[in-house]
Amino acid sequence: MQIWPAIDLLSGKCVRLEQGDYARETVFSDDPVAVALQFQSQGAKHLHLVDLDGARDGKPTNFEVVRAIVEAVDMECELGGGVRSQETIETLLDTGLNRLVLGTSALKNADWFREMCRQFPGQLVLGIDARNGLVATDGWLETSDTPATTLADQFREVPLAAIVYTDIATDGMLAGPNVAAMAEMQKHVDTPVVASGGVTSASDVQQLAEAGLAAAIIGRALYAEKLTLPEALVAARTQANKEGIRSSSLGKKLPND
Repeated sequence: MQIWPAIDLLSGKCVRLEQGDYARETVFSDDPVAVALQFQSQGAKHLHLVDLDGARDGKPTNFEVVRAIVEAVDMECELGGGVRSQETIETLLDTGLNRLVLGTSALKNADWFREMCRQFPGQLVLGIDARNGLVATDGWLETSDTPATTLADQFREVPLAAIVYTDIATDGMLAGPNVAAMAEMQKHVDTPVVASGGVTSASDVQQLAEAGLAAAIIGRALYAEKLTLPEALVAARTQANKEGIRSSSLGKKLPND
């Protein structure tokens, strides 16, 4: 299972919000590039970026900071927040970002999102942010009446890179992820699902891996030093090794066969 440490950008700073509430902001660093380089030095191969200003305002705002991060690191980088036009997609991908996360635009303009997925195959991620199982939009400021699994169903036939599924109730709360909801989504679709929200311990990582999730995004727990990135990476690899051993054992004949 992949581990994607998160950098949430607000006014050019690295912050975290509790349950997506802009009024409950904690600033962790004035230098997001340094944070990204630290993650890389600790073994990260992937990086999840969120433009919180963009998610709220409908267009990317922290563009120069994002460019500086992408140019500074050698990791697979994705960005979400305010990606709602083809021009924005093209501009952001030109910075070297590997993939982009779109949520609000997918819900509000499904046909357009399908066309974008076809134009940029394997580079767009469906971001599903759910509050009590219902999709939230516009930087989590609005909650729709669309169930998360229903939104996922609408894009089964397009070449998505992945689905990032965020449980808002657990996001930033350091209380553990909603493993059941994550597992349900992964079982519901063939697309790789990335779990987001509440990952706080190595045990959480192992549970998500056991549930079949393709990756996990980890944010506040790393900044609050509840979990180190090396610990998370080891937990993800350990579960992968267990699965490999189990698969190998199933393929071997017993002595009496």
